[in-house]
Amino acid sequence: MKNMEICKFNGNSTASVEGMQHVAKLIMNNQPTIAILSAAEDVTKHLDEIAACFFSRNTEEAHEKITRLEFQFIDFANELLTDDEIKHQAIRCILDSFQAIWKYCLEPFTSADEKDILAQGELLTSTLMSLYLQEQKVDNAMLCAFDFIRVGTNREVDIEYIEQKLDKQLKLYPGTHLFITQGSICKNAFGETDYLKQGGSDYTAALIGVALHAKEIKLWTNFAIRNNDTLVIKDADTIRNLSYSEAERLIYFNPQILHPFCLATARKGNVPIHLLNPMNPMVEGTYISDNLQNGEAVKAIAAKDSAVYIRFESNHTLRPYLFISKIMEIFAKYRTNPCLLTSSNDNISIVTDNKEFLSRILRELNRYAQIWVEDRMSIVSVVGNMKSSCIAMESRIIDALKNIPLRMISYGSDENDVSIVVRGTDKAEVLRLLDEKLLKPEYFGKAC
Repeated sequence: MKNMEICKFNGNSTASVEGMQHVAKLIMNNQPTIAILSAAEDVTKHLDEIAACFFSRNTEEAHEKITRLEFQFIDFANELLTDDEIKHQAIRCILDSFQAIWKYCLEPFTSADEKDILAQGELLTSTLMSLYLQEQKVDNAMLCAFDFIRVGTNREVDIEYIEQKLDKQLKLYPGTHLFITQGSICKNAFGETDYLKQGGSDYTAALIGVALHAKEIKLWTNFAIRNNDTLVIKDADTIRNLSYSEAERLIYFNPQILHPFCLATARKGNVPIHLLNPMNPMVEGTYISDNLQNGEAVKAIAAKDSAVYIRFESNHTLRPYLFISKIMEIFAKYRTNPCLLTSSNDNISIVTDNKEFLSRILRELNRYAQIWVEDRMSIVSVVGNMKSSCIAMESRIIDALKNIPLRMISYGSDENDVSIVVRGTDKAEVLRLLDEKLLKPEYFGKAC
């Protein structure tokens, strides 16, 4: 369904009656749409506490928490809905859901049972939205994610399974253009309730979007992608367009933007992602797609703190090619990923942001090299079109930072990024200088 829009909303968007009504307006657009909803954070936290009570066999506290949350949902339904018949239907669903939770008091409690309890938040949220739309005379159908999303024994999602099952589900509602479903929840290979690995509802949106060859995946979020650190550059602009590769690089610096699983899945299926703000729906937002550009365009300047710069100078115990291999071998042994790497003859410089096993790594490599370490470093990247034909870009970066001591420059590993390593104390000044030289109107967007 290439004209289908996938709209995902986080839990806070529907945490209040006003929020749910606002979300309903956003999806009542007469376009074929699947809306993915998550439970509010406080609901998920409350359900998690209930599960903890069952684990500890604290039935009295579980009773108190279940009763409080049950009445919270009933009050929500009473305020949201006005039609008596639909309101009674909503309350019956709420009572049935909490009755299902209560049954766990009577039997041994497992981790699978915990997931069953947590899933009730998503299921009730999507049910209430569907009933509210019904009250507004908007034809819609609720799809249960359990019926079409499954993970295998290896925890990987089967896209073909989703395509087949979702197609069957949609065909049950001919003429219906609006569907409501849940984020994160699924079934595992044993038919038990489960959750998608990190990425949650964003990942769900990407999976559904790719399975349906959707027009686009709309992620409604309050988080905007800016072209610089707003703590340093107060007037940093929202980025309007990004390629998948550019977005991938920015996600490394700020995972809040979008989960890598979501981006990788959408990229594989070539389905664009559109980040929008539910509070300002008329604002263009950020569009992520396969929009490869030929001209020079610096999209953003991003930074990552708490990095460690390490320089290895070989003591010639090993031949040069074995020396490089040994360093990579020891880093791999401790599952520590180098963020940046440069080499010159027998000297290798590495920057990493993972310090967990760094002392062990350095202890093992000490027999092969003299080692210098600098902590509290920052990686600063210029993200955009960095093709080798854009010969002025490197010189503009170097010129902007001519008075800043640089520990490393990484360029050429891809066409979307030039990275430098500086002292953490210099980061703010580096961001300001690069903003002035690369992002201000008089510099921005010059052709190669």
